[in-house]
Amino acid sequence: MDTALEALPDDVEALKAALLILRQELDVARADAAAAKAQVSDDQALIAHLKLQIAKLKRERFGASSERTSRLLDQLELQLEELEASATEDELAAEQAAARATTPVRAFTRAKPSRQPFPEHLPRERVVIEAPKTCACCGGERLRKLGEDVTETLEVIPRQWKVIQTVREKVSCRDCEAIAQAPAPFHVLPRGWAGPGLLAMIVFEKFGQHQPLNRQAERYAREGVPLSLSTLADQVGGVATVLAPLIARITDHVLSAERLHGDDTTVPVLAKGQTDVGRLWTYVRDDAPFGGSSPPAAIFHYSRDRKGVHPQTHLAAWRGILQADAYGGYAELYKPDRAQGPILEAGCWAHGRRKFFELADIETAERKKARGEKPRCVYPKALEALRLIDGLFAVERRINGARPDERLAVRRQQSAPIVAELEAWMDETRQQLTSSHHIVKAINYLKRRWPSFTRFLDDGRVCLSNNAAERALRGVALGRKSWLFAGSDRGGQRAAAMYSLIVTAKLNNVDPQAWLADVLARINDLPASRLDELLPWNWRMNDPVGG
Repeated sequence: MDTALEALPDDVEALKAALLILRQELDVARADAAAAKAQVSDDQALIAHLKLQIAKLKRERFGASSERTSRLLDQLELQLEELEASATEDELAAEQAAARATTPVRAFTRAKPSRQPFPEHLPRERVVIEAPKTCACCGGERLRKLGEDVTETLEVIPRQWKVIQTVREKVSCRDCEAIAQAPAPFHVLPRGWAGPGLLAMIVFEKFGQHQPLNRQAERYAREGVPLSLSTLADQVGGVATVLAPLIARITDHVLSAERLHGDDTTVPVLAKGQTDVGRLWTYVRDDAPFGGSSPPAAIFHYSRDRKGVHPQTHLAAWRGILQADAYGGYAELYKPDRAQGPILEAGCWAHGRRKFFELADIETAERKKARGEKPRCVYPKALEALRLIDGLFAVERRINGARPDERLAVRRQQSAPIVAELEAWMDETRQQLTSSHHIVKAINYLKRRWPSFTRFLDDGRVCLSNNAAERALRGVALGRKSWLFAGSDRGGQRAAAMYSLIVTAKLNNVDPQAWLADVLARINDLPASRLDELLPWNWRMNDPVGG
């Protein structure tokens, strides 16, 4: 170490020069690493594409038409979809790294097949950008038209496709022969061809309407616009990259909340010929129940398993009140000696009520009996717990939206006696029944977490249930029936990012597709200091970009 320090120059200017060289070398190394990662992603996408082609050729040759073969082809198409999107993300990242390097670096460029011209039967809308009136070189006004360049952008109107032809006339100066022409039209993605409305439709159909890209491609082909699966996947990966700054701002907004709803759900993930069970986690900010003025928002995270380290990482720097179920992975967050301060647990009375409801659900038991299934035992005694818990929810409905202090005053007056009566009933019932009885198990669920269930009596911000998080995950549950599984871990992460945008838009009563289309049309023209204008709670349709 001493030898290395002695080798450094003592002159400040020499040190600055050495530091500049090291920074340039670091930029080059980062650019090379990004290009290498992009090359690997491109190779993986190519392999998946070839596997899919081989499988389709074998099926055509040998006539395999079983359901299993069809499902295998669907799996290969989904893998290709995710790999193509990942390759596009990595390609854009490599280009950005090369642009940041102060030393010239050769950027990575994917070798893509040439795109076919847009179908001739699509109507064309000409948008003519007027040529300059004066020569930018000498200021002369004696200009003559040389011709024009036409850039075609595929755009979509509901139930109607069209190709927008942007015509840029070229002129030359009679005085100095300089050629002038308006700049090329804007595209959301570099070297892009799809308009913002089409991009918004593709991603919203995939993540908001649960339609995989292979089904979208089939539908577009039936409408007379053939777009390949890999072409659509390119657009999804590019959109995810473009919208990353907005996702970061939504995340910051959610994690600045005093209270969060947290939950997770399963998401099957395709992995080496089998399906693993991954998880999608959500954290929802919703201050409306206690009269808060901050807009609602939700963020999603993906993981391959349900280990407690995931929520501990998601909320590593956060502290406040967490409304969640009794998942043991949150236990580390609730420890009093936590470095960032303990997170206060607020139990979900809807979960606690559900356990008693299942024991008193006579209707479900009768349906099972009618189908010849063995019904679960029904215990009328559980109805008493339901009556008391329903009384708590009735109080909450009357104070929903009131200020925290107002809610707290009503709870202490009306809810506290109900809670005391429920606790007395549970203690008495536990003494009358054995520890293995189903009602006792439902009681123990509440009693073991009693401080978290009664926290709403001490803090007016706490809600009685965790329904906000469950509603945010409802789209994932519906989507599982359509897309069956995620194609890869990268696909799961991309889905989590897009769910964050779409669910947040819905929470703010904003049409997700219209919002995404407008954001994609404007985001590259806004400086970073003004990106907050595009957040769903600040967004207004047709707001001017400049000014």
